[in-house]
Amino acid sequence: MRIAYAVMGYGRGHAMRTAAVLPALERRHQVRVFAGRDAHEMLRAEHDSVEIPVIGYQYGPHGRICTRRTLQHNAPRVADLLVAGPHTRAVWQQMADFEPDIVISDSETYGHRFARHHGIPRIGFDHVGIMAYCHCDFAPGDALAGRRDGLGYRTFMGDPDRVIVSSFYPATPRNERVRTVGAILREPVRQARPVRGDTVLVYLNKGAHQYNAAMDAALRACGAPVIVYGTRERGRRDNLLFKAPSQAGFIADLAAARAVVSTAGNQLLSEAIHLGKPVLALPEDAVEQRLNAEAVRRMGVGTRGALHRLTPGVLRAFLAHDQTYAAATQAHRRDGVREAIDLLQDDIAALATGARSTPGPLAWLTGAY
Repeated sequence: MRIAYAVMGYGRGHAMRTAAVLPALERRHQVRVFAGRDAHEMLRAEHDSVEIPVIGYQYGPHGRICTRRTLQHNAPRVADLLVAGPHTRAVWQQMADFEPDIVISDSETYGHRFARHHGIPRIGFDHVGIMAYCHCDFAPGDALAGRRDGLGYRTFMGDPDRVIVSSFYPATPRNERVRTVGAILREPVRQARPVRGDTVLVYLNKGAHQYNAAMDAALRACGAPVIVYGTRERGRRDNLLFKAPSQAGFIADLAAARAVVSTAGNQLLSEAIHLGKPVLALPEDAVEQRLNAEAVRRMGVGTRGALHRLTPGVLRAFLAHDQTYAAATQAHRRDGVREAIDLLQDDIAALATGARSTPGPLAWLTGAY
């Protein structure tokens, strides 16, 4: 089978999940990746990858997601996407040139819309779909916003023939067509041997915007050595060591860390819990990240803080209980890679024989999906 695998390119979590399942798919099928900026940069060295546009957040002067700038920046692309304009058709042509039999999408809308427009079977495989296809325990005050974001997700992605949702925390599917699996861990993470060191590992998915004076002061005052990934800075300053992106280096530092302080993306939180690392989750201004951070708190594997107002007191209190949080991770380790690969292979085989089950366009209103 020829599989077009479309990957959202905002941040690296989507690419990490994709990288975990691609080798198994590539052994049995011809796969071409269509990935946005960040994901393409991560995947292109080892996989057949084509770069496509990204619809992502934009930031204001104080490092927060800026709604006005996000809408202003993305409006032309969204309008072009909704009417299948010239830019969208150019992306579709790249996909059509590959002549795929099936499209798999990790939160990537061009791939979903291409498949729907051309009548090609499609599989949705990501984490963000948890808000659209599962019952979620949202953070306080986020229930309506979560429903809105789930509807927005389905507006852009549509309803695939099959849905697989990966998550480090459990969620109940709304329908039997939706399957949930555990954390999707890269092979180097699965092979890593964790030890409890003394280093606090910090990861920010958009550190150029998120690393601020308050965070810097809190990290300097935490009383531990700190390694920081995700900013543009490099080198050592007092107890802080700023490092360039490196998959191998990051996994080694994660496995040897005492604790993790990070934005609340599903992928890194999954990897931290798998390796027994307590997490101080600092969610971006997004419902899905607050949902993830609330799960960290509820599961007892860490706590949450304010990304733009991290204080020395919050960080010290987290580190004071790090061993309790670390012990709690043992009850929540669930490696979903094998299960996800088996489901993907089964879905590919079923869809290849024409066994499609896409619900109608108003299924989300009737509860049929």
